[in-house]
Amino acid sequence: MALSLRQKQLDAVVRMLNLNQAVASGGTADEEVYKVLILDRFCRDILSPLIRVNDLRKHGITLYLMIESERQNIPDVPAIYFVQASAGNIQRIILDASRGVYQTFHLNFASSLPRPLLEELAGATLKQDCLHRIAKIYDQYVEFITLENGLFSLSQPDAYVRLNDPLVEEKDVIGVVDGIANGLFSVLATLGVVPVIRCARGGPAEMVATLLDTRLRDHLVSRNNLFTEAGHIGSSFQRPVLCLFDRNFELSVAVQHVWNYRPLVHDVMGMKLNRVTAQPEPGTSTGKGKAAPKSFELDDSDSFWVANSNAPFPKVAEEVKNQLEKYKQDVDEVNRRTGVGKESDFGEEELMGNTKHLMSAVNSLPELTERKRMIDKHTNIATSLLGEIKARHLDNYCTLEDDMLTRGSVDKSVVLAAIKGKGTKADKLRLAIVYLLATETTVPSEVEAVEAALKEAEVDISPFLYVKRHKSITFSHLSAAAQAGSKGQFADWSERFYGQAISAVTAGMKNLLSGGRQLAITRAVESLMEAKVASDTDSYLLFDPRGPKGMGTSMGASKGPFKEAIVFMIGGGNYLEYSSLQEFAQRQQPAKNIIYGTTEILSGQEFVDQLAILGSKMNGGGGGAAQGP
Repeated sequence: MALSLRQKQLDAVVRMLNLNQAVASGGTADEEVYKVLILDRFCRDILSPLIRVNDLRKHGITLYLMIESERQNIPDVPAIYFVQASAGNIQRIILDASRGVYQTFHLNFASSLPRPLLEELAGATLKQDCLHRIAKIYDQYVEFITLENGLFSLSQPDAYVRLNDPLVEEKDVIGVVDGIANGLFSVLATLGVVPVIRCARGGPAEMVATLLDTRLRDHLVSRNNLFTEAGHIGSSFQRPVLCLFDRNFELSVAVQHVWNYRPLVHDVMGMKLNRVTAQPEPGTSTGKGKAAPKSFELDDSDSFWVANSNAPFPKVAEEVKNQLEKYKQDVDEVNRRTGVGKESDFGEEELMGNTKHLMSAVNSLPELTERKRMIDKHTNIATSLLGEIKARHLDNYCTLEDDMLTRGSVDKSVVLAAIKGKGTKADKLRLAIVYLLATETTVPSEVEAVEAALKEAEVDISPFLYVKRHKSITFSHLSAAAQAGSKGQFADWSERFYGQAISAVTAGMKNLLSGGRQLAITRAVESLMEAKVASDTDSYLLFDPRGPKGMGTSMGASKGPFKEAIVFMIGGGNYLEYSSLQEFAQRQQPAKNIIYGTTEILSGQEFVDQLAILGSKMNGGGGGAAQGP
């Protein structure tokens, strides 16, 4: 059984759009009902990459509106509310019900509605005599955004900042960890599987694993069990492994420049929810004035995107050219076979033959039109990328960073030359951070020279100083803290996490270098899936919500090797890690199935902006986000 998160979430959404009734094979309920859909911003983002507006209409949705907007009464139409379980949304639902804005209210919450909010809803609607308008209340457990078949985001912003803030309070950390555990519970409930959980000792990953294990155990003994995998016992079904990682495990991947198509589109063009906007070339205009930017969808329905998203950019540009040439040849062939552009008298046989060719040409028009639309789309995107690459010398940054990370050594003069050359301030800052992370030890005088070059380029160096601080702290500080005695569970976690963060800055790099530029997360996932012994993951904790309470570290207890894995990065993930894991999965014989998720998907500059916040707090204020231009 291959895990298909996107399809499972889509099935849940389609069922919800049909008033949670059984959906026929055609994708709609047996009885069509016209409805209004009310969304909050988060749930709108859930639907955006999952289902198109035309598909909403197929399910009887005549209108969709935002819950916070002012809406006119439509008293003879049922309304489907799809929102997060928040106090604000509950208050708005109560207000709408009291005013009789819609005929009936079908309330669907992205995760589950806590009992206090349920009681508030029931009490208020009863008091205002509108309880009869609440038709049903459903906990959907789809509180995550699926961008591709193997990619999801919890869309929880700034998790890295909130977990690494030097001024963080215990309740804030617990709030972040609880949100992550709830989001992962939704993912597992949608898939209908209870995985074996693996994570490194200490830090947010262990906290999330512990909380998620507890919640799964509590749910498995409840009356309404959401997990269906038990029905597969005795068949070929095998439980997946859930691998939890913290962003500090491998910082360099979060900031380095990238060269493959999908990561490059995200990093340079700011792809959000599978949509990008390509700016027109300077000086481009139409008959009506300056050319407008063009927006494009990039998802699993785009065959070129699926086939080339992991390819290096030069190969993608070459493939766009090849596709265009092939398209022109096919169009010329159609014109030749149909006699387009020729003036001649046809006999009866020629006319019959030409008519057949013409019919064949007409039938091929939709396919040719779609190919031309796809080629135009990727021509626009590639042109936009090429302009940025040339203006910012991104190829030079990629080559230099890859060389540093591969060799584990740094030529300071080359780094200084790049910082003084072309590129945005953020590009130069990211290069400097990779320089810090590329070697286990750095020469203080060289670091000072890089700092001076950044200042001369008017770059905010607070992110650089933050990473430098991580590298400069020795384990003796951790030992001194441990000798001070136990200060409670949170303090103990803080000390263990601090030590993990310090070591992970270079430990991830050691793994990276020994793997021939294979990312550290990919090597760790391979080790966990294959149940390798005497590996770097031997010390990883193991939680089995279906087993006896407690945790183990022996690989035998994990029931590996695993065919399927869910890999989750706490503190911000990226398309480079996703691509690396997918390539690894496809190389295996037989191919493995890996789903990659994260608290949020961040470009290199977005992650550096979070480092800037932490650097500013570490230095007691001042400084700001990394500047782009």
